[in-house]
Amino acid sequence: MPSPSPSPLSLPPPPSAPPVPPAPLAGELPGHLPEATPAPRPSSFLAGRSARLVLCLAPLLLAGGWAVANRPVVYEGVRRLVAADPWWLLAGGGFTCLNWVAATCVRQGALPDRVPAGQLLASQFAAGAANHALPAGLGAHAVTVRFLRARGVPLERATASIGLYSLAKSAAKTVVLVVLLAVSPAWRRLGELVPDGRLLVPLAAVAGGVLAVAGVLLTVVRPLRRPVTGLLRSALADAREVHTRPSRVAALWGGAVAMPLLQGATLVCVGASLGLHMPWQQVVLAYLAAGTAVGAVPAPGGFAVDAALAWTLIAFGAAPAVATATVIGYRVLTDWVPLVPGALTFSALIRARIL
Repeated sequence: MPSPSPSPLSLPPPPSAPPVPPAPLAGELPGHLPEATPAPRPSSFLAGRSARLVLCLAPLLLAGGWAVANRPVVYEGVRRLVAADPWWLLAGGGFTCLNWVAATCVRQGALPDRVPAGQLLASQFAAGAANHALPAGLGAHAVTVRFLRARGVPLERATASIGLYSLAKSAAKTVVLVVLLAVSPAWRRLGELVPDGRLLVPLAAVAGGVLAVAGVLLTVVRPLRRPVTGLLRSALADAREVHTRPSRVAALWGGAVAMPLLQGATLVCVGASLGLHMPWQQVVLAYLAAGTAVGAVPAPGGFAVDAALAWTLIAFGAAPAVATATVIGYRVLTDWVPLVPGALTFSALIRARIL
């Protein structure tokens, strides 16, 4: 009887050939490291580098163009400052530098997060150059928000700190103005600067209309209401957290009170160097009154404030020529002289990826 054929499962597996190692490529021979193939640069990298270069050069071009467009004003201000007392101007320059320190304290006090103090101070110095491009301090706020975002601060918190900074600055300036009005008899002359009712009525109507339109938009447009309410909640939460820390409170409100006093002290020094024979209380009061009256006018570089300041000094009894020279000298010392260094600092911060 024939034997049964073996099952296929019982068959031994066929012998497999040993794997053949692949031949070594060029650059992978023994004793040699493989050569890295250079990766092509993506177009997004080149575009980002070009945008960074444009941002670095834009402040310099802006400073040069502004100086060329305002040659007579720059020449007159520089000529007046050259003939002025250099020691008083040096003191005014010191108060100007202290004003940047005070602004840095207010910025840090308005933020619960801790940021590098040196970099924050450099960003505030660079923000002065940005204010010549955007009105109403928007340039400085934009630079600050960009700096905070680069430090990892969320956008809601960075924006809320800008609101708290502006609120503290305005409130402290108002308090200082009220105190000076209470202790100085020169407040009676400010009545000549108050506009009559024919101008106040249209201004009040425009302000009321803007508030009414904003209220209707926030009530009706739901996509607009949601981010605004979220921003307000974040701002209130950050304000409560900031005011639970004594160091933040001291930095916020101490710096906010020091800023208008330092700016007024700079104007006092410039006036003294040019022969403006007025008490320092009246000069500081004139500065605060003019800034409060037209500080909300969206004019880049503060030109509306300069006109109101010159008019206020004249109303306080200063000679028109000396008052105008004082305002021009103040603007040269606080804005025009730091413009090019501020633009260079702005470019350096961008190259260092701090902004």
